[in-house]
Amino acid sequence: MGGFLAGLGFMLPGFLLMFALSWLYFTIDITQSALGPIFLGIQVAVIALIVRAVHRIGEHVLLDKWLWGIGIVSAFAAFLGASFWITLPAAGLVYAFALRRQHALAAVTLVAATVLAVLVGPESSTGLLESAAQGTALSNGPIAQDASLVALFFSGLKAGLLTFGGAYTVIPFLRDDAVGNGWMTDAQFLDGLALSGILPAPLIIFSTFVGYFGGGPLGAIAMTAGIFLPAFGFSLLFHERLESVVENKTLHSFLEGVSAGVVGLIAATTVELALVVIERLPSVLLGGVIFALALAVLYLWKSKVNVVLAVLGAGFLGWLSSGFLG
Repeated sequence: MGGFLAGLGFMLPGFLLMFALSWLYFTIDITQSALGPIFLGIQVAVIALIVRAVHRIGEHVLLDKWLWGIGIVSAFAAFLGASFWITLPAAGLVYAFALRRQHALAAVTLVAATVLAVLVGPESSTGLLESAAQGTALSNGPIAQDASLVALFFSGLKAGLLTFGGAYTVIPFLRDDAVGNGWMTDAQFLDGLALSGILPAPLIIFSTFVGYFGGGPLGAIAMTAGIFLPAFGFSLLFHERLESVVENKTLHSFLEGVSAGVVGLIAATTVELALVVIERLPSVLLGGVIFALALAVLYLWKSKVNVVLAVLGAGFLGWLSSGFLG
């Protein structure tokens, strides 16, 4: 019970704040106010935020040439729309075989994953060209049919189970469902990330925003419950077993390969989201300046509030530059 209450206390304040911001986002027509250029500036800062996260995670994951190769191939596969259900297990197996010098098995695994990806086809409409075209709209309301509460819960559960190395790794998985199924646009997805960046809560709380888009207030609750359930369940029920998994050296190489694949997925998602923002910027030069300033703050200022400053500062610059961005 103590563990449950501690976990609830950790996520509940952020959930309530994001829930309120989600309601406010739906209530206010940001395209008809100064909030439009503010949010556009913030979206540029979010791209810088993810770039910094990819670099930080990659430093701890991509430790040799095999892991670098797996990350690059995984990113390329994501651009082509390959399912991460194929990419990530293949990444783990290839690296496990490579470390055992079973290069033939690694090659067979790679070929088999490629053939399977071709047979299955693109998983969703979040590919490079589709996302660039889709991001031109900026609407507060849902852009397609509402999702069922069950679908939202399992979308959150899937993302929570596949989070490797921190909250940023959940971005490609949630985007695949949210944008791929038409619950929201990439621009709205970026707005959710931006809002979570200024809250005193874990970044993963932006799932509440995604759930609100997919199914309203109940959808926000369903997705939030799904995404936090693995953390609650594993910590409360399987703590000792998790420790034995950590000590199991045979699983390390597989998980390291999967983590490298996730880095590639995040990098590909970052490029796709950046193209969405560029498509919407009347002044690419001004957007580049905001991006460079935000990135400089994130790299040069070692503080717990540097993310908040980068996001709010970019929004302020967007407002100042509304003559160019509006």
